[in-house]
Amino acid sequence: MEKAILETNIKEYPLFARGKVRDIYDLGDRLLIIATDRVSAFDCVLPNGIPGKGKVLTSMSLFWFNHLKDIIDSHLITAEVDEFPNNLYRYREILEGRAMLVVKARRIDIECVVRGYISGSLWKELLEARKNGQNQVHDFVFPSDLRESDKLPAPIFTPATKSDNGHDENISFDQMADMVGLETAQLCQNKSIDIYSQAADYARTHGIIIADTKFEFGFHNNKFIIIDEILSPDSSRFWPIAQYQPGKGQPSFDKQYIRDYLAGLDWDKNPPAPPLPEEVLLKSAAKYREAAKLLMGK
Repeated sequence: MEKAILETNIKEYPLFARGKVRDIYDLGDRLLIIATDRVSAFDCVLPNGIPGKGKVLTSMSLFWFNHLKDIIDSHLITAEVDEFPNNLYRYREILEGRAMLVVKARRIDIECVVRGYISGSLWKELLEARKNGQNQVHDFVFPSDLRESDKLPAPIFTPATKSDNGHDENISFDQMADMVGLETAQLCQNKSIDIYSQAADYARTHGIIIADTKFEFGFHNNKFIIIDEILSPDSSRFWPIAQYQPGKGQPSFDKQYIRDYLAGLDWDKNPPAPPLPEEVLLKSAAKYREAAKLLMGK
């Protein structure tokens, strides 16, 4: 098994941010984003990673940025190392296939989640609401006979933000509008649903259901653009159409396999996270590669 890249150290530029997966360096009016092989689950970064995962994530983002360019522009400048600043060439072995040079945008600090199927945290919230005889969560009233993993009548926009403990917290559209302004909130909502709908239609013809996904947006020179990653197994639930059976949780190409493994451990979902066995890493790597092959043909 190839060695996983868990951290980078580009000495020529200051570190802008080190996220759960990406190392981001400040190049003035641009950013260098490097997708490492780190894995996060339950908002915790695990001590070991999935070899090659960062390259898969980067290739999928590049694919979707191009596929969806008629809907929205992205922050991407180039992913070709030969087009990076000359002083980065010495890091070619690390950067090749997993780095993007992007514009520095003013980020909207909201995770823009779109759901075409009910699963995950929203399903849990609906179950809690049903205990009180309700079928409403935030702004949405759901069919009384809706089952786990059922397709929703239409895609819904369910924004999220970070709470004080670092975990994602679902919020209502009105709460989002109070935070970022109504016009920006409506722009995020409309573009998120447009992007999801086109991507989901494409994926369905390639054997994958995109159950839900999340986007990040920003402004660059007053232009609304999509930033960060897009429609990858880390930011989406990808289900194989051939195995889809509503009424229960679904097998997936994303991190759900890792979440399920961790959920079976005696771990309280707080750092430090336990390491993943090699078998889990290998199976997860295979799932990432399979999703990329189905969607992109490579």
